[in-house]
Amino acid sequence: MNAPTPSTAAAPRLNYRKASPKIVAGMLALQQAVNDCGLEQSLLELVKLRASQLNGCAFCVDMHARDAKHHGETDARLHLLAVWEEAPVFTPRERAALLWTESLTRLAGHPVTDETYAAVRAHFEEQELVNLTGAIVAINGWNRFSVGFKVPPGTVL
Repeated sequence: MNAPTPSTAAAPRLNYRKASPKIVAGMLALQQAVNDCGLEQSLLELVKLRASQLNGCAFCVDMHARDAKHHGETDARLHLLAVWEEAPVFTPRERAALLWTESLTRLAGHPVTDETYAAVRAHFEEQELVNLTGAIVAINGWNRFSVGFKVPPGTVL
């Protein structure tokens, strides 16, 4: 069975950008702060893609896989992102960012341990860790909009 193209995919449940421009403006302001925070673009794309995978957000997985490729990410690393803990292709800093992403995305029933914090902190200065956390907050927020309102991959709102 072929995957639906954007033109044949179902429409979103609603257009959240039109429904609440002020909320979307707040999300966009957070996203802009993340974009300007100084963390490596490649790292941010891995974080966005991994959180979107964990959250089951087809729209964001599609978008961030494309964005990562646009920024030079390889197919091999993209294919291995879902199993990053077993894949030797990620740097220690990337692995720490992915650990933090998983820890903050899967909060329910999984407290962030002191060991996890220490492992991540070893690779990020204080400001970087706050910025990384902001990036994770942003993508988890976008995922909730896209999943909640069933935004199909490729949709332009």
